Amino acid sequence: MSKAYTGGCACGAIRYEISAEPIVMNDCQCRDCQRKSGTGHGSYLTFPSKESVKLSGEAMHWDIASDSGNVKTRSFCPTCGSPVYLTFAAMPDLFTVHAASLDDPSRYKPQMVTYGVRGYAWDHIDSNLPKFDKMPAP
Repeated sequence: MSKAYTGGCACGAIRYEISAEPIVMNDCQCRDCQRKSGTGHGSYLTFPSKESVKLSGEAMHWDIASDSGNVKTRSFCPTCGSPVYLTFAAMPDLFTVHAASLDDPSRYKPQMVTYGVRGYAWDHIDSNLPKFDKMPAP
């Protein structure tokens, strides 16, 4: 394994350290990710288990039904408003962080695009990435 993935919010009130390797890194073009990011997609690293995550600070949480109909919980800093991580009711072991919340965002290497059917021509994502209309089956 490489060094731990570390990051947090803009003001430093929320911090994480993850000792596992991500199972997937993806750009998501679903409408919720567009709205939350303020652009054409969100960029995420998903880790296989919350057990590998050291988390400090208190986040605010917001539940929303995803495009699949399952509930996802967006967690953000109550002080600076930065989005930091997501969890999913249907997949409770997974822990997902926003790529921009990494201390070293260059570690983010997207592997696919999800909900590409919702993408816009002005959102230029690497055309070499596999693109899925929805979330691919595990």
